[in-house]
Amino acid sequence: MVQKVAVIGAGPCGLSSIKACLDEGLEPTCFESSDDIGGLWRYKEKLVPGRTNIYQCVIINSSKEMMAFSDFPPPAELPNNMHHTEVLLYLRLYAQTFNLLQHIHLQTKVVGLRRRPDFDVTGQWDVETETADGRRQTHVFDAVMVCTGHYTQPHLPLSHFSGIESFKGRYFHSWEYRNAKGLEGKRVVVIGFGNCGCDIAVDISRVAERVYLSTRSGAWVVGRVGPGGLPFDAAWNSRLVVTLASLFPTWSNWMLERKLNEFFDHKLYGLKPKHNFSLHVIPVINDDLPGRIISGRIQVKPNVKEFRETSVVFTDGSVIDKVDAVVFATGYNYSFPFLPPDLQAKSDYRLRLYKHVIPPTLAHPTLAVVGFIHGLGAINSMAEMQARWATRVFKGRHRNPLQVDVIPYTDSLAEQVGSKPNILQLLFTEPTLALQVVLGPRTSYQYRLSGPGKWAGARQAIFTQKQRITRPFRTRVVSEEPGNEASSILSILLAFIAGAALFKKEQTKRITLFRAVNI
Repeated sequence: MVQKVAVIGAGPCGLSSIKACLDEGLEPTCFESSDDIGGLWRYKEKLVPGRTNIYQCVIINSSKEMMAFSDFPPPAELPNNMHHTEVLLYLRLYAQTFNLLQHIHLQTKVVGLRRRPDFDVTGQWDVETETADGRRQTHVFDAVMVCTGHYTQPHLPLSHFSGIESFKGRYFHSWEYRNAKGLEGKRVVVIGFGNCGCDIAVDISRVAERVYLSTRSGAWVVGRVGPGGLPFDAAWNSRLVVTLASLFPTWSNWMLERKLNEFFDHKLYGLKPKHNFSLHVIPVINDDLPGRIISGRIQVKPNVKEFRETSVVFTDGSVIDKVDAVVFATGYNYSFPFLPPDLQAKSDYRLRLYKHVIPPTLAHPTLAVVGFIHGLGAINSMAEMQARWATRVFKGRHRNPLQVDVIPYTDSLAEQVGSKPNILQLLFTEPTLALQVVLGPRTSYQYRLSGPGKWAGARQAIFTQKQRITRPFRTRVVSEEPGNEASSILSILLAFIAGAALFKKEQTKRITLFRAVNI
Protein backbone atom coordinates (compact mmCIF):
# COMPACT_ATOMS: atom_id res chain seq x y z
CA MET A 1 0.00 0.00 0.00
CA VAL A 2 1.31 3.45 -0.96
CA GLN A 3 2.14 5.63 2.04
CA LYS A 4 5.51 7.38 1.59
CA VAL A 5 5.73 9.70 -1.42
CA ALA A 6 8.77 11.56 -2.75
CA VAL A 7 8.03 14.97 -4.29
CA ILE A 8 10.81 16.35 -6.49
CA GLY A 9 10.79 20.16 -6.61
CA ALA A 10 9.26 22.84 -4.36
CA GLY A 11 7.82 25.19 -6.95
CA PRO A 12 4.04 25.71 -7.37
CA CYS A 13 3.54 22.15 -8.66
CA GLY A 14 5.62 20.66 -5.87
CA LEU A 15 3.79 22.61 -3.18
CA SER A 16 0.34 21.58 -4.43
CA SER A 17 1.57 17.98 -4.72
CA ILE A 18 2.71 17.99 -1.07
CA LYS A 19 -0.69 19.24 -0.02
CA ALA A 20 -2.50 16.70 -2.22
CA CYS A 21 -0.52 13.95 -0.47
CA LEU A 22 -1.45 15.31 2.96
CA ASP A 23 -5.12 15.55 1.95
CA GLU A 24 -5.06 11.84 1.06
CA GLY A 25 -3.34 10.83 4.29
CA LEU A 26 0.00 10.14 2.59
CA GLU A 27 3.46 11.03 3.93
CA PRO A 28 5.25 13.37 1.48
CA THR A 29 8.95 14.18 1.51
CA CYS A 30 9.92 16.97 -0.87
CA PHE A 31 13.46 17.38 -2.23
CA GLU A 32 14.39 20.86 -3.51
CA SER A 33 17.82 21.41 -5.04
CA SER A 34 17.96 25.16 -4.29
CA ASP A 35 17.94 26.94 -0.94
CA ASP A 36 14.31 28.10 -1.01
CA ILE A 37 10.82 27.32 -2.32
CA GLY A 38 9.09 29.00 -5.26
CA GLY A 39 10.74 27.39 -8.27
CA LEU A 40 10.40 29.57 -11.36
CA TRP A 41 8.84 32.42 -9.39
CA ARG A 42 11.82 32.99 -7.13
CA TYR A 43 14.15 35.53 -8.73
CA LYS A 44 17.76 34.43 -8.39
CA GLU A 45 20.67 36.85 -8.31
CA LYS A 46 23.08 34.14 -9.42
CA LEU A 47 22.39 31.96 -12.44
CA VAL A 48 22.72 28.24 -11.81
CA PRO A 49 22.76 25.85 -14.81
CA GLY A 50 19.94 23.35 -14.71
CA ARG A 51 17.59 25.61 -12.75
CA THR A 52 14.79 27.91 -13.84
CA ASN A 53 15.35 31.63 -14.15
CA ILE A 54 13.20 34.72 -14.59
CA TYR A 55 14.01 38.33 -15.41
CA GLN A 56 13.31 41.26 -13.12
CA CYS A 57 10.33 42.69 -15.00
CA VAL A 58 8.25 39.49 -15.12
CA ILE A 59 4.54 39.92 -14.44
CA ILE A 60 2.33 36.83 -14.50
CA ASN A 61 0.14 36.49 -17.59
CA SER A 62 -2.78 34.92 -15.73
CA SER A 63 -4.80 36.98 -13.29
CA LYS A 64 -4.71 36.03 -9.62
CA GLU A 65 -8.14 34.40 -9.43
CA MET A 66 -7.40 32.25 -12.47
CA MET A 67 -4.04 31.07 -11.13
CA ALA A 68 -5.17 30.51 -7.54
CA PHE A 69 -5.08 27.15 -5.79
CA SER A 70 -8.55 25.71 -5.30
CA ASP A 71 -8.77 26.17 -1.53
CA PHE A 72 -6.60 29.25 -1.08
CA PRO A 73 -7.93 32.48 -2.65
CA PRO A 74 -5.24 35.17 -2.97
CA PRO A 75 -5.41 38.22 -0.69
CA ALA A 76 -7.83 40.77 -2.12
CA GLU A 77 -5.29 43.59 -1.97
CA LEU A 78 -2.84 41.86 -4.30
CA PRO A 79 -2.99 43.15 -7.89
CA ASN A 80 -4.75 41.01 -10.46
CA ASN A 81 -1.68 40.38 -12.59
CA MET A 82 1.07 40.03 -10.03
CA HIS A 83 4.76 40.84 -10.24
CA HIS A 84 6.92 37.77 -9.65
CA THR A 85 7.66 38.94 -6.09
CA GLU A 86 3.94 38.90 -5.33
CA VAL A 87 3.48 35.46 -6.88
CA LEU A 88 6.25 34.22 -4.59
CA LEU A 89 4.52 35.88 -1.63
CA TYR A 90 1.32 34.01 -2.49
CA LEU A 91 3.23 30.71 -2.67
CA ARG A 92 4.85 31.38 0.71
CA LEU A 93 1.45 32.13 2.26
CA TYR A 94 0.10 28.88 0.79
CA ALA A 95 3.02 26.86 2.14
CA GLN A 96 2.74 28.45 5.59
CA THR A 97 -1.04 28.15 5.84
CA PHE A 98 -1.02 24.40 5.13
CA ASN A 99 2.23 23.65 7.01
CA LEU A 100 4.05 22.40 3.93
CA LEU A 101 7.53 23.67 4.79
CA GLN A 102 8.17 20.95 7.37
CA HIS A 103 8.02 18.36 4.58
CA ILE A 104 10.66 20.05 2.38
CA HIS A 105 14.40 19.27 2.34
CA LEU A 106 16.22 22.24 0.79
CA GLN A 107 19.56 22.05 -1.03
CA THR A 108 18.90 18.39 -1.71
CA LYS A 109 19.04 17.33 -5.33
CA VAL A 110 17.57 14.11 -6.73
CA VAL A 111 20.27 12.53 -8.89
CA GLY A 112 18.75 9.11 -9.52
CA LEU A 113 15.41 7.34 -9.61
CA ARG A 114 15.27 3.55 -10.00
CA ARG A 115 12.64 0.85 -9.68
CA ARG A 116 13.44 -1.42 -6.78
CA PRO A 117 14.23 -5.06 -7.60
CA ASP A 118 10.77 -6.09 -6.35
CA PHE A 119 8.96 -3.26 -8.20
CA ASP A 120 6.62 -5.64 -10.01
CA VAL A 121 5.30 -6.65 -6.61
CA THR A 122 5.63 -3.49 -4.50
CA GLY A 123 5.76 -0.60 -7.01
CA GLN A 124 8.48 1.00 -4.86
CA TRP A 125 11.32 3.29 -5.94
CA ASP A 126 14.91 3.95 -4.87
CA VAL A 127 15.43 7.73 -4.79
CA GLU A 128 19.07 8.83 -4.65
CA THR A 129 19.74 12.35 -3.37
CA GLU A 130 22.77 14.59 -3.03
CA THR A 131 23.08 17.47 -0.57
CA ALA A 132 24.94 20.74 -1.15
CA ASP A 133 28.02 19.37 0.66
CA GLY A 134 28.15 16.31 -1.61
CA ARG A 135 26.62 13.69 0.70
CA ARG A 136 24.64 11.03 -1.16
CA GLN A 137 21.85 8.93 0.26
CA THR A 138 19.31 6.42 -1.10
CA HIS A 139 15.72 6.46 0.16
CA VAL A 140 12.89 4.02 -0.45
CA PHE A 141 9.49 5.45 -1.44
CA ASP A 142 6.17 3.90 -2.35
CA ALA A 143 5.52 6.56 -5.04
CA VAL A 144 7.20 9.56 -6.66
CA MET A 145 5.85 12.89 -7.97
CA VAL A 146 8.13 14.75 -10.42
CA CYS A 147 7.52 18.53 -10.20
CA THR A 148 10.70 19.98 -11.70
CA GLY A 149 9.16 21.94 -14.59
CA HIS A 150 10.56 22.26 -18.09
CA TYR A 151 12.26 25.66 -18.26
CA THR A 152 15.72 24.59 -17.17
CA GLN A 153 17.52 23.58 -20.39
CA PRO A 154 17.84 26.48 -22.89
CA HIS A 155 17.32 25.58 -26.54
CA LEU A 156 19.99 27.50 -28.48
CA PRO A 157 19.97 26.30 -32.11
CA LEU A 158 23.07 28.19 -33.28
CA SER A 159 23.64 25.72 -36.13
CA HIS A 160 20.49 27.07 -37.77
CA PHE A 161 21.96 30.58 -38.00
CA SER A 162 24.58 30.93 -40.68
CA GLY A 163 27.54 33.15 -39.83
CA ILE A 164 26.90 33.34 -36.10
CA GLU A 165 30.51 32.32 -35.44
CA SER A 166 31.71 35.50 -37.19
CA PHE A 167 29.38 37.84 -35.31
CA LYS A 168 31.43 40.17 -33.09
CA GLY A 169 28.61 41.37 -30.87
CA ARG A 170 27.25 39.72 -27.75
CA TYR A 171 24.67 36.95 -28.07
CA PHE A 172 22.95 34.85 -25.41
CA HIS A 173 19.81 32.86 -24.62
CA SER A 174 16.89 34.54 -22.89
CA TRP A 175 17.49 32.22 -19.89
CA GLU A 176 20.49 34.47 -19.08
CA TYR A 177 18.53 37.73 -19.30
CA ARG A 178 18.11 39.60 -16.03
CA ASN A 179 17.45 43.21 -17.02
CA ALA A 180 18.43 45.76 -19.65
CA LYS A 181 21.56 46.91 -17.83
CA GLY A 182 24.44 47.22 -20.30
CA LEU A 183 22.14 47.58 -23.31
CA GLU A 184 21.53 51.31 -22.96
CA GLY A 185 21.81 53.04 -26.34
CA LYS A 186 22.50 49.73 -28.13
CA ARG A 187 21.02 48.11 -31.20
CA VAL A 188 19.53 44.80 -30.12
CA VAL A 189 17.96 41.95 -32.10
CA VAL A 190 15.59 39.61 -30.25
CA ILE A 191 14.92 36.31 -32.02
CA GLY A 192 11.70 34.57 -31.04
CA PHE A 193 8.13 35.79 -30.78
CA GLY A 194 6.82 33.91 -27.77
CA ASN A 195 5.84 35.51 -24.47
CA CYS A 196 9.43 35.59 -23.28
CA GLY A 197 10.82 37.16 -26.48
CA CYS A 198 8.16 39.88 -26.54
CA ASP A 199 8.59 40.64 -22.82
CA ILE A 200 12.33 41.02 -23.21
CA ALA A 201 12.04 43.09 -26.38
CA VAL A 202 9.68 45.52 -24.62
CA ASP A 203 11.93 45.72 -21.56
CA ILE A 204 15.10 46.41 -23.57
CA SER A 205 13.31 48.92 -25.82
CA ARG A 206 12.95 51.32 -22.89
CA VAL A 207 16.72 51.96 -22.86
CA ALA A 208 18.10 50.74 -26.20
CA GLU A 209 18.59 52.81 -29.35
CA ARG A 210 16.34 50.35 -31.20
CA VAL A 211 15.11 46.78 -30.79
CA TYR A 212 14.44 44.52 -33.77
CA LEU A 213 12.04 41.67 -32.98
CA SER A 214 12.47 38.74 -35.37
CA THR A 215 9.65 36.26 -35.94
CA ARG A 216 9.26 33.38 -38.36
CA SER A 217 5.50 33.17 -38.26
CA GLY A 218 4.01 35.96 -36.11
CA ALA A 219 1.36 35.44 -33.44
CA TRP A 220 -1.91 36.77 -32.12
CA VAL A 221 -1.30 39.26 -29.31
CA VAL A 222 -3.72 39.48 -26.40
CA GLY A 223 -3.59 42.08 -23.63
CA ARG A 224 -4.20 41.37 -19.97
CA VAL A 225 -6.96 43.97 -19.81
CA GLY A 226 -10.40 42.75 -20.86
CA PRO A 227 -13.98 44.11 -21.00
CA GLY A 228 -14.59 46.96 -18.59
CA GLY A 229 -10.92 47.01 -17.60
CA LEU A 230 -11.15 43.70 -15.75
CA PRO A 231 -8.69 40.84 -16.40
CA PHE A 232 -9.12 39.42 -19.88
CA ASP A 233 -8.82 35.79 -18.77
CA ALA A 234 -11.40 36.19 -16.01
CA ALA A 235 -13.86 37.61 -18.54
CA TRP A 236 -13.33 35.11 -21.35
CA ASN A 237 -12.20 31.89 -19.69
CA SER A 238 -15.63 30.63 -18.69
CA ARG A 239 -17.59 27.46 -19.35
CA LEU A 240 -20.03 29.43 -21.49
CA VAL A 241 -17.33 30.82 -23.77
CA VAL A 242 -15.55 27.47 -24.11
CA THR A 243 -18.84 25.71 -24.89
CA LEU A 244 -19.74 28.25 -27.57
CA ALA A 245 -16.24 28.03 -29.03
CA SER A 246 -16.47 24.23 -29.25
CA LEU A 247 -19.93 24.36 -30.83
CA PHE A 248 -19.07 27.14 -33.29
CA PRO A 249 -15.27 27.07 -33.71
CA THR A 250 -15.02 28.92 -37.03
CA TRP A 251 -17.36 31.67 -35.95
CA SER A 252 -15.86 32.10 -32.48
CA ASN A 253 -12.29 32.23 -33.83
CA TRP A 254 -13.35 34.78 -36.44
CA MET A 255 -15.04 36.89 -33.80
CA LEU A 256 -12.01 36.84 -31.50
CA GLU A 257 -9.69 37.77 -34.38
CA ARG A 258 -11.97 40.68 -35.18
CA LYS A 259 -11.89 41.82 -31.56
CA LEU A 260 -8.10 41.62 -31.43
CA ASN A 261 -7.74 43.52 -34.70
CA GLU A 262 -10.02 46.28 -33.42
CA PHE A 263 -7.32 47.09 -30.87
CA PHE A 264 -4.57 47.00 -33.47
CA ASP A 265 -4.43 45.47 -36.94
CA HIS A 266 -2.10 42.47 -36.71
CA LYS A 267 -1.46 42.52 -40.45
CA LEU A 268 -0.58 46.23 -40.42
CA TYR A 269 1.83 45.68 -37.53
CA GLY A 270 3.49 42.72 -39.24
CA LEU A 271 2.35 40.28 -36.55
CA LYS A 272 -0.48 38.34 -38.25
CA PRO A 273 0.33 34.61 -38.15
CA LYS A 274 -0.56 32.09 -40.82
CA HIS A 275 -2.92 30.27 -38.45
CA ASN A 276 -6.30 31.58 -37.36
CA PHE A 277 -6.88 32.43 -33.74
CA SER A 278 -7.60 29.27 -31.79
CA LEU A 279 -7.79 28.20 -28.19
CA HIS A 280 -5.48 25.35 -29.23
CA VAL A 281 -2.57 27.70 -30.03
CA ILE A 282 -1.28 29.85 -27.19
CA PRO A 283 -1.19 33.56 -28.12
CA VAL A 284 1.33 36.13 -26.93
CA ILE A 285 0.17 37.93 -23.78
CA ASN A 286 1.54 41.48 -23.82
CA ASP A 287 0.03 44.86 -23.03
CA ASP A 288 2.94 47.06 -24.12
CA LEU A 289 4.11 45.62 -27.44
CA PRO A 290 1.74 47.60 -29.72
CA GLY A 291 2.78 50.85 -28.01
CA ARG A 292 6.47 50.09 -28.44
CA ILE A 293 5.91 49.30 -32.13
CA ILE A 294 3.84 52.42 -32.87
CA SER A 295 6.48 54.58 -31.16
CA GLY A 296 9.25 53.00 -33.26
CA ARG A 297 11.13 51.62 -30.29
CA ILE A 298 10.56 48.10 -31.63
CA GLN A 299 10.62 47.10 -35.28
CA VAL A 300 9.15 43.75 -36.28
CA LYS A 301 11.35 41.80 -38.69
CA PRO A 302 11.06 38.41 -40.43
CA ASN A 303 13.27 35.42 -39.71
CA VAL A 304 17.06 35.83 -39.63
CA LYS A 305 18.85 34.60 -42.77
CA GLU A 306 22.44 35.07 -41.66
CA PHE A 307 24.84 36.93 -39.40
CA ARG A 308 27.82 39.00 -40.45
CA GLU A 309 30.52 40.56 -38.27
CA THR A 310 28.37 43.48 -37.12
CA SER A 311 25.17 42.95 -39.13
CA VAL A 312 22.08 40.79 -39.24
CA VAL A 313 20.49 39.85 -42.58
CA PHE A 314 16.80 38.92 -42.66
CA THR A 315 14.93 36.66 -45.08
CA ASP A 316 13.30 39.64 -46.81
CA GLY A 317 16.76 40.92 -47.77
CA SER A 318 16.83 43.77 -45.27
CA VAL A 319 20.01 44.34 -43.27
CA ILE A 320 20.53 45.91 -39.85
CA ASP A 321 24.06 47.20 -39.37
CA LYS A 322 25.97 47.94 -36.18
CA VAL A 323 24.11 45.35 -34.11
CA ASP A 324 25.48 45.23 -30.57
CA ALA A 325 23.63 42.28 -29.08
CA VAL A 326 21.33 39.39 -29.96
CA VAL A 327 18.94 37.65 -27.57
CA PHE A 328 17.81 34.15 -28.57
CA ALA A 329 14.33 33.65 -27.08
CA THR A 330 14.17 30.23 -28.71
CA GLY A 331 12.56 28.19 -25.98
CA TYR A 332 13.68 25.24 -23.90
CA ASN A 333 14.43 21.55 -24.15
CA TYR A 334 12.92 19.49 -21.38
CA SER A 335 15.09 17.14 -19.42
CA PHE A 336 14.54 14.67 -16.57
CA PRO A 337 18.04 13.21 -16.22
CA PHE A 338 17.23 11.34 -13.00
CA LEU A 339 14.46 9.26 -14.63
CA PRO A 340 15.19 5.69 -15.79
CA PRO A 341 16.19 5.74 -19.50
CA ASP A 342 13.12 3.76 -20.64
CA LEU A 343 10.81 6.39 -19.14
CA GLN A 344 12.59 9.24 -20.92
CA ALA A 345 11.47 7.97 -24.34
CA LYS A 346 9.75 10.84 -26.15
CA SER A 347 6.62 10.89 -28.25
CA ASP A 348 7.16 13.96 -30.46
CA TYR A 349 7.86 16.75 -27.94
CA ARG A 350 6.48 15.07 -24.85
CA LEU A 351 6.98 12.13 -22.56
CA ARG A 352 4.61 9.22 -22.97
CA LEU A 353 2.20 9.91 -20.13
CA TYR A 354 -1.39 8.84 -19.53
CA LYS A 355 -3.46 11.96 -18.83
CA HIS A 356 -0.13 13.81 -19.23
CA VAL A 357 0.77 12.47 -15.79
CA ILE A 358 1.56 8.75 -15.41
CA PRO A 359 3.78 6.58 -17.68
CA PRO A 360 1.45 3.87 -19.03
CA THR A 361 4.18 1.22 -19.22
CA LEU A 362 4.67 0.89 -15.46
CA ALA A 363 3.54 -2.33 -13.76
CA HIS A 364 2.30 -0.12 -10.91
CA PRO A 365 1.16 3.50 -11.46
CA THR A 366 3.39 4.92 -8.72
CA LEU A 367 5.19 7.65 -10.71
CA ALA A 368 3.49 10.93 -11.63
CA VAL A 369 4.86 13.89 -13.59
CA VAL A 370 3.00 17.00 -12.45
CA GLY A 371 2.83 20.27 -14.39
CA PHE A 372 4.36 19.00 -17.62
CA ILE A 373 1.68 20.64 -19.78
CA HIS A 374 0.82 23.83 -21.61
CA GLY A 375 -2.55 25.47 -21.93
CA LEU A 376 -4.19 28.82 -22.54
CA GLY A 377 -4.35 29.57 -18.84
CA ALA A 378 -2.45 29.26 -15.59
CA ILE A 379 -0.70 25.98 -14.92
CA ASN A 380 -1.35 26.08 -11.15
CA SER A 381 -4.95 24.90 -11.19
CA MET A 382 -4.28 22.22 -13.81
CA ALA A 383 -1.22 20.93 -11.95
CA GLU A 384 -3.10 20.96 -8.66
CA MET A 385 -5.83 18.81 -10.20
CA GLN A 386 -3.17 16.50 -11.66
CA ALA A 387 -1.73 16.09 -8.16
CA ARG A 388 -5.14 15.44 -6.61
CA TRP A 389 -5.87 12.81 -9.26
CA ALA A 390 -2.41 11.19 -9.05
CA THR A 391 -2.51 10.78 -5.28
CA ARG A 392 -5.86 9.01 -5.57
CA VAL A 393 -4.36 6.74 -8.22
CA PHE A 394 -1.55 6.00 -5.76
CA LYS A 395 -4.17 5.06 -3.18
CA GLY A 396 -5.77 2.63 -5.64
CA ARG A 397 -8.96 4.67 -6.01
CA HIS A 398 -8.68 4.93 -9.83
CA ARG A 399 -7.61 2.65 -12.62
CA ASN A 400 -5.23 3.47 -14.47
CA PRO A 401 1.57 17.36 -27.14
CA LEU A 402 2.11 19.11 -24.02
CA GLN A 403 -0.74 21.51 -24.79
CA VAL A 404 -4.23 20.82 -23.51
CA ASP A 405 -7.58 22.58 -23.53
CA VAL A 406 -7.71 23.83 -19.96
CA ILE A 407 -11.36 23.40 -18.98
CA PRO A 408 -12.06 20.03 -20.69
CA TYR A 409 -8.74 18.60 -19.48
CA THR A 410 -9.18 19.78 -15.88
CA ASP A 411 -12.81 18.65 -15.92
CA SER A 412 -11.76 15.17 -17.12
CA LEU A 413 -9.41 14.81 -14.15
CA ALA A 414 -11.96 16.31 -11.76
CA GLU A 415 -14.56 13.82 -12.98
CA GLN A 416 -12.28 10.93 -12.02
CA VAL A 417 -11.41 12.57 -8.70
CA GLY A 418 -15.12 13.07 -8.07
CA SER A 419 -14.93 16.86 -7.73
CA LYS A 420 -16.31 18.08 -11.07
CA PRO A 421 -19.13 20.56 -10.36
CA ASN A 422 -22.58 19.12 -11.08
CA ILE A 423 -24.10 22.06 -12.91
CA LEU A 424 -27.49 20.43 -13.48
CA GLN A 425 -27.84 19.66 -9.78
CA LEU A 426 -26.75 23.19 -8.87
CA LEU A 427 -29.41 24.64 -11.20
CA PHE A 428 -32.07 22.95 -9.08
CA THR A 429 -30.51 23.36 -5.64
CA GLU A 430 -28.71 26.70 -5.89
CA PRO A 431 -29.29 28.46 -9.24
CA THR A 432 -27.32 31.58 -8.30
CA LEU A 433 -24.21 29.48 -7.71
CA ALA A 434 -24.87 27.54 -10.93
CA LEU A 435 -24.91 30.80 -12.89
CA GLN A 436 -21.58 31.80 -11.34
CA VAL A 437 -20.08 28.44 -12.31
CA VAL A 438 -21.37 28.63 -15.90
CA LEU A 439 -21.11 32.33 -16.69
CA GLY A 440 -18.30 33.43 -14.38
CA PRO A 441 -14.59 32.75 -14.74
CA ARG A 442 -13.67 29.06 -14.44
CA THR A 443 -11.65 29.43 -11.26
CA SER A 444 -10.24 26.44 -9.39
CA TYR A 445 -12.61 26.94 -6.44
CA GLN A 446 -15.30 25.18 -8.51
CA TYR A 447 -13.43 21.91 -7.97
CA ARG A 448 -13.80 22.18 -4.18
CA LEU A 449 -17.60 22.44 -4.13
CA SER A 450 -18.13 18.70 -3.81
CA GLY A 451 -16.42 15.32 -3.69
CA PRO A 452 -13.07 14.37 -2.12
CA GLY A 453 -11.24 17.40 -0.75
CA LYS A 454 -14.48 19.39 -0.53
CA TRP A 455 -13.79 22.82 0.99
CA ALA A 456 -16.45 24.63 2.97
CA GLY A 457 -15.12 27.97 1.76
CA ALA A 458 -15.41 27.18 -1.97
CA ARG A 459 -18.90 28.64 -2.39
CA GLN A 460 -17.90 31.87 -0.66
CA ALA A 461 -14.67 32.06 -2.68
CA ILE A 462 -16.69 31.91 -5.91
CA PHE A 463 -19.16 34.59 -4.82
CA THR A 464 -16.38 36.91 -3.61
CA GLN A 465 -13.90 36.47 -6.48
CA LYS A 466 -15.27 39.61 -8.18
CA GLN A 467 -14.55 41.59 -4.99
CA ARG A 468 -10.94 40.39 -4.97
CA ILE A 469 -10.59 41.26 -8.64
CA THR A 470 -11.86 44.81 -8.17
CA ARG A 471 -10.19 45.47 -4.79
CA PRO A 472 -6.74 46.49 -6.19
CA PHE A 473 -8.41 49.19 -8.34
CA ARG A 474 -10.00 50.93 -5.36
CA THR A 475 -7.24 53.42 -4.76
CA ARG A 476 -9.75 56.13 -5.63
CA VAL A 477 -13.36 55.20 -4.95
CA VAL A 478 -15.94 56.27 -7.53
CA SER A 479 -19.65 55.84 -6.88
CA GLU A 480 -20.97 52.80 -8.70
CA GLU A 481 -23.87 52.80 -11.12
CA PRO A 482 -26.55 50.13 -10.69
CA GLY A 483 -26.26 47.15 -12.99
CA ASN A 484 -22.48 47.13 -13.27
CA GLU A 485 -22.25 43.74 -11.58
CA ALA A 486 -23.58 41.86 -14.60
CA SER A 487 -22.15 44.15 -17.26
CA SER A 488 -19.09 42.07 -18.12
CA ILE A 489 -21.13 38.87 -18.56
CA LEU A 490 -23.73 40.76 -20.59
CA SER A 491 -21.02 42.32 -22.77
CA ILE A 492 -19.61 38.87 -23.55
CA LEU A 493 -23.05 37.53 -24.48
CA LEU A 494 -23.75 40.57 -26.64
CA ALA A 495 -20.34 40.25 -28.24
CA PHE A 496 -21.07 36.65 -29.19
CA ILE A 497 -24.51 37.55 -30.55
CA ALA A 498 -23.14 40.51 -32.51
CA GLY A 499 -20.23 38.44 -33.70
CA ALA A 500 -22.55 35.70 -34.94
CA ALA A 501 -24.58 38.24 -36.88
CA LEU A 502 -21.49 39.84 -38.43
CA PHE A 503 -20.00 36.45 -39.23
CA LYS A 504 -23.19 35.39 -41.00
CA LYS A 505 -23.23 38.68 -42.92
CA GLU A 506 -19.59 38.22 -44.00
CA GLN A 507 -20.26 34.64 -45.08
CA THR A 508 -23.28 35.77 -47.09
CA LYS A 509 -21.14 38.43 -48.82
CA ARG A 510 -18.48 35.87 -49.69
CA ILE A 511 -21.05 33.43 -51.10
CA THR A 512 -22.68 36.20 -53.15
CA LEU A 513 -19.30 37.35 -54.47
CA PHE A 514 -18.29 33.77 -55.29
CA ARG A 515 -21.51 33.23 -57.24
CA ALA A 516 -21.08 36.53 -59.09
CA VAL A 517 -17.52 35.67 -60.11
CA ASN A 518 -18.55 32.24 -61.32
CA ILE A 519 -21.57 33.33 -63.39
